Amino acid sequence: MSWRVANACAERKFGSATRKQIIMFLADKASDDGSGIWCSKGTIQRHTELGETTVKRTIREFLSEGILVETGARGCKNGFTVVYRIDLTRIEALELTAEPEIETGATVDPVQTGPGTGATVAGVPGPPRPPNHPKTIHKPPTREREAAEDEEAEKIWASYPPDRLRGKAECLSRIREALDAGTEVEDLMQAVKAYAADSAGFTRSKVCFSDNWFRSGRWRAYVEDITKNHEETKAKEAQMLAGLATWITDRHPLCRHITPGQIDALLTAELVTKAQIQAAGLRS
Repeated sequence: MSWRVANACAERKFGSATRKQIIMFLADKASDDGSGIWCSKGTIQRHTELGETTVKRTIREFLSEGILVETGARGCKNGFTVVYRIDLTRIEALELTAEPEIETGATVDPVQTGPGTGATVAGVPGPPRPPNHPKTIHKPPTREREAAEDEEAEKIWASYPPDRLRGKAECLSRIREALDAGTEVEDLMQAVKAYAADSAGFTRSKVCFSDNWFRSGRWRAYVEDITKNHEETKAKEAQMLAGLATWITDRHPLCRHITPGQIDALLTAELVTKAQIQAAGLRS
């Protein structure tokens, strides 16, 4: 994560809210020089909740405009994931979002454009600019946040089979790198547990020690399977809810088998209205 790149992108105009949302997500994954952005278009789509076509089109636009540059590729289960770099020179050439400061000259009763910096009752001067000023450099993560991230990495490390733990410092570094790239904590935890289950009973010569497992990225195949299962589950749930909504709108006799939890899900998804539920003889 680079606060420098994120701030540079935040104070520039990119032409649309969609483009701004995607570049801010990528900036969050970059190093201070804009390089090292390693996340798939599927990851961008899941985290921004934009359409797949929209994400792909926007990435192509950024590449053609020189805002993004392809610097390499890293292997994954389905082939490879492109590594990008944000060209900071291109970013700095874009139009600023902040309004230009207009000098109007002194007046009889000049108005201050920023917060007062004179002494207060306690004798402490005010801040030179508000915290949301475009030139304000935001502070890096607090110690509390860093401690929470370290705790998550420790939990993932501890879930690896105890007889194969090795190179803790490197493992924790690799885990944090994976999480910073957009991998969910729970997904990586489940990937470790899935590998432990798959390799249970292996002889010592056939198992993979933790440092090699995280270094070689063997967890990615498991995470991709988990993500795929999540998506399939969501698709099945959506299909089921659509069928229940049809029952309700048609006042089908099987409506009586719909549970209160399913009714809540239908209302949340806005597939039916409370009036339709009541008309079908159900309680919302």
